[in-house]
Amino acid sequence: MKMFKQAILLAGILTAGLASAQSSQMNNMLKVGANVGLAVPSDNLSAAVGVDVAYQNLITPGFGLGIATGYSHYFGKENNGYKNNDVGVVPVAALIRIYPKQTGFYFGTDLGYGFLVGDKQVASNTSVERASGGFYIKPEIGYHNRDWNFFVQYQKVFVGTKGDLPGQDYNVGNIGIGFGYNIPLGK
Repeated sequence: MKMFKQAILLAGILTAGLASAQSSQMNNMLKVGANVGLAVPSDNLSAAVGVDVAYQNLITPGFGLGIATGYSHYFGKENNGYKNNDVGVVPVAALIRIYPKQTGFYFGTDLGYGFLVGDKQVASNTSVERASGGFYIKPEIGYHNRDWNFFVQYQKVFVGTKGDLPGQDYNVGNIGIGFGYNIPLGK
């Protein structure tokens, strides 16, 4: 009987916690999501998959600022005789979002620095090294409600000409789709 009472008490505490989290204003939130995309331009990479984590504070009901990070994995492909290596991107970025209405269309971008991780060489059959990172941008446009965001994105790390090979420009960018879940952190 004691175990039953403890289970009822725990269920009550969890229910109260979830109810208060759902009723709180969503001024501060943690955004967790995933995305997939096709590499563009696609000289050295074919596709990308990633996870996103961000903190957002709604400065006004229609304007949010925050910080964003995550990890995107780009899959290398063979091109012009080069066996291009996979590369990962870890961004450290500012998050900017504009929400014209409480539910519906939104747009924004992440701006910062993208660290490139993985093999140091562009391709396994060359000694040319890739860049260690560069300016990072991720504009997105999509649909949002209280809990979810669904979006189309463009993700790019600008590396200049570092990593270019004869007949192949080194690029780290994709166009894709994704989703995010908003976890309220209180007022």
